[in-house]
Amino acid sequence: MNDEQLLRYSRHLLLEEIDVAGQETLLNSHVLVIGAGGLGSAAAPYLAAAGVGHITLMDHDSVELTNLQRQVMHTESSIGKSKAASGKEFLERLNSTIQIETIQAKATSSLLDELLPSVDVVLDCTDNFSTRHLINAACVKNQTPLVSGSALKFDGQVSVFDPRNSSSPCYACIFSPDEKFEEVSCSSMGIFSPLVGIIGAMQAAQALQVLIGFGEPLVGRMLLWNGRTTQIDEIRISRNAECSVCGSVH
Repeated sequence: MNDEQLLRYSRHLLLEEIDVAGQETLLNSHVLVIGAGGLGSAAAPYLAAAGVGHITLMDHDSVELTNLQRQVMHTESSIGKSKAASGKEFLERLNSTIQIETIQAKATSSLLDELLPSVDVVLDCTDNFSTRHLINAACVKNQTPLVSGSALKFDGQVSVFDPRNSSSPCYACIFSPDEKFEEVSCSSMGIFSPLVGIIGAMQAAQALQVLIGFGEPLVGRMLLWNGRTTQIDEIRISRNAECSVCGSVH
């Protein structure tokens, strides 16, 4: 690191768990953030501020007025712009020394297979089951750690699925792709504004832990946050040997 970086990231360097080696790991890391909405608006800025050297922001959608209640990477002047492009502008103002790449497209299996070999961690900041399952399958296939978050109404959850760990479950171990889930959205159910900030920030924290390799990331655990009671619960989750994505029988 140069003198400017030593000063910029000095508060990280004071932490024994991070120090110079951990910060250099972040500077040399590539993180893919899928979704530049509410969760991505909280996760991506903290990754950029922390010094993740290469961030790819993927989103196919455009900014709407209703997004501004919670999607804090975007402003009134962003309305009508691509969320990925608007997010890039925000992140570059926050940290001009890192590489911000954008992909204005929906996640597909072929696109993820092309991207993931060069990615160290994926953050799933999307809002529907079908896309989450697609991302999970790609991460299992490419052995890429996945930090998954979701938020709706007053309830949020976050977990880490690490296919490099033989005991780690995947997203499909908990929510089977064969089950039929009713898709619900913020537009029909509503969402508490700070909820996405809390869960997205947790996703960023988990990604940094996975990248640097300190502490105990939420592998095999799911954290549940209740915005009505401000209660945090944790449930243990196990790998399913019969999982259609990561199970040993497959």
